[in-house]
Amino acid sequence: MHQDRGRGRHGNERYRPIGSYGIIGNLETVALVGMDGSIDFMCFPEFDSPTIFAALLDYRKGGSFKLGPADGAGSRKQLYFPDSNILLTRFLSPDGVGEVSDFMPITGEREPAVIRRAKTNRGETKFRMVCDPRFDYGRAPHRVERKKDEVLFISKGKDGTALRLRTERPVEIQNGAAVSEFTLKTGETAAFILEDANLGSRSKHERYVAEAFKATMNFWQTWIHRSQYRGRWRETVNRSALVLKLLASSKYGSIVAAPTFGLPEEVGGVRNWDYRFTWIRDASFTLYGLMRLGYTAEATAFMDWIEARCANLKPGKPLQIMYGIDGRHDLPETELTHFEGYRKSRPVRIGNGAANQLQLDIYGELMDSVYIFNKSAELISYDFWKHLTQLIDWVCDHWQQPDAGIWEVRGGRHEFLYSRVMCWVAVDRGLRLAQKRSFPASWEKWERIRDQIYRDVYENFWDEELKCFVQFKGAKAVDASALLMPLVKFIGPRDPRWLSTLKVINEQLVEDSLVYRYNVMKGAATGFPGREGTFSMCSFWNVECLARSGDLKQARFFFEKTLGYANHLGLFSEEIGLEGELLGNFPQAFTHLGLISAAYYLNKKLEEARAGE
Repeated sequence: MHQDRGRGRHGNERYRPIGSYGIIGNLETVALVGMDGSIDFMCFPEFDSPTIFAALLDYRKGGSFKLGPADGAGSRKQLYFPDSNILLTRFLSPDGVGEVSDFMPITGEREPAVIRRAKTNRGETKFRMVCDPRFDYGRAPHRVERKKDEVLFISKGKDGTALRLRTERPVEIQNGAAVSEFTLKTGETAAFILEDANLGSRSKHERYVAEAFKATMNFWQTWIHRSQYRGRWRETVNRSALVLKLLASSKYGSIVAAPTFGLPEEVGGVRNWDYRFTWIRDASFTLYGLMRLGYTAEATAFMDWIEARCANLKPGKPLQIMYGIDGRHDLPETELTHFEGYRKSRPVRIGNGAANQLQLDIYGELMDSVYIFNKSAELISYDFWKHLTQLIDWVCDHWQQPDAGIWEVRGGRHEFLYSRVMCWVAVDRGLRLAQKRSFPASWEKWERIRDQIYRDVYENFWDEELKCFVQFKGAKAVDASALLMPLVKFIGPRDPRWLSTLKVINEQLVEDSLVYRYNVMKGAATGFPGREGTFSMCSFWNVECLARSGDLKQARFFFEKTLGYANHLGLFSEEIGLEGELLGNFPQAFTHLGLISAAYYLNKKLEEARAGE
């Protein structure tokens, strides 16, 4: 389980694999904890705030918070306490067994903090702690103030961020970092609390760490026990649910696509994006996943966030494809040129220029989510419906436009199959919802447009030679986003044209059980050079499509093989590389949503098959 911090395959770099990290959080932000006990990534105090630790993107300039054996030797093991997001990293050596438990407190009061507790279980362990924050993405210098039992790190930047490190262990200040070395014998512990210095400290009383640990453990275990899933792979599904909860903002109700930025889809490549925002596209998948597990409160909070975005629309204007977690529109894309990037993968970007793209598919995902929510959670209001009718009318007027598509290509617009299908979904769900609720609607117009879109897909996106639906009008390439066609009920899962398309996808885009989103070599639209890994959420979509087509044995085989590509904690990033390594931003909500959906449907069908036998 040992992870080498030194020289790697890509040169004299000190970057651990993306998949070698665990994640902790407090529903406002998260931290990535390496298997050597180093926190190498954390934005503070919220998901989309500047980083205070970013060694994952530049080990010299990014900053980190290390706590582990002083000599770095021995083997390591990392696990979560059962049914929680409290992380335990264990260090095994001839001298003894030491461990570090990490969590961010959730106690009912706002406490943006990281609590780290070192302990020796057997023998003795010499620990070393280095708290070395770098403010404003490593751009702002800071000053250090040392007081009794605490060290203050105060940014000299405009943000005014200040951190307080509390500990009873002796601490020295070295080059702007707090350093402590100490030895713990069997049963001895040492705690380090990093908290917001601009807030009053609750960590001063001696029982704080133990009480915060118990309260946080109770929160996570109580939350996961509310899950209604009782099928196969329950522990895996629960871990995915816990990941989703970590990525949900308790303050705003929104969910970030991933808590990181700048992690490459190809090591050394340029596809390095910022995913710390909320995509409208994720709405239906998120709501569907949460409600399948019984988490209606989270689904309602997210729907409230979506409703607020619709209410802020100006007449005749489309939605943005993504927003800040607080709903803000302006997400300017800039480059952090002082960061060398993960294994020299540059540029390192913050913000996301794709926010201004036209992506027509988002309206289908939005309307699908509203339809599911109205059906399974609570009835939507008439005021919300009025805003939705404006969006549906806009889709009716613009569905034929070329756009950037689900993959946010930057090489020119096309008339994408997936965008066209989701425009059909937008109008179709609007009609269904109007009928179920007897809402006023432009029935004649909507029905006419819905039917036009349907015929257009069959007439202009079906390639008779390839026997499949193609990526965009006039293309000769298939796209994994087509896997959603039966999942959104555009086409039957056993329709001959669909089975033929599914066959082509599995022949051209699948390696082992993993699915590429498109084949660059066969003329797929991307807009960027280089290769990329397989897309994990597409792999789970394929599993569900196989199950719906009736091939349960292949679906189960692919599903369980894909699960084997998760990291040691059951976490997935966006992509899986040629060597089986996790690539892209980590962990990714979309992938874990796909996992939940595939597990839910596959388990259901396997149960039905067993009952039939």
